Amino acid sequence: MNIVLVGYMGSGKSSVAYQLSYRLQTPYIDSDKQIEREQHKTISAIFAESGEQAFRDMETAYLRRLTEQKGRFILSTGGGMPVREENRALLKQIGKVIYLKTDAETIYERLKEDTTRPLLQCEDPSGRIRDMLSVRDPIYEDAADYVVATTGQSVQEIVAKIVDLMEDDV
Repeated sequence: MNIVLVGYMGSGKSSVAYQLSYRLQTPYIDSDKQIEREQHKTISAIFAESGEQAFRDMETAYLRRLTEQKGRFILSTGGGMPVREENRALLKQIGKVIYLKTDAETIYERLKEDTTRPLLQCEDPSGRIRDMLSVRDPIYEDAADYVVATTGQSVQEIVAKIVDLMEDDV
């Protein structure tokens, strides 16, 4: 069974996917990195040159291709991927969806120096995080088969919780 990690940027999806991949001996895919490879440019450049809508279209197209992919894998998604209803349906087709739920303060602390996040390049990134989380949290919850609270948890603790959930699900 594939595992799909969703959550706001900075929630630890990539770190957890990497460790989960090691623990379960299963390859992992980072959707943002795959899109960057395919487009030969960074997400920031895609946003700047083509806009957010074009990037979201690329995400949907990528998910459609993943529904055809054979073999087990762990997917780490971009933070906005589940916003589209079509994407939420595709994510559920791909595997068990786990929402890594992280509070706004933790996210801000993790991302305050990160200039590669186009949606946070604004005057009040902390406020933007809070506003976006208030909108996205119910969307992530809707997309998820499971919710794992990550605030105050180490990557290893989060991985252990996910492994337990997957074992209980079999």
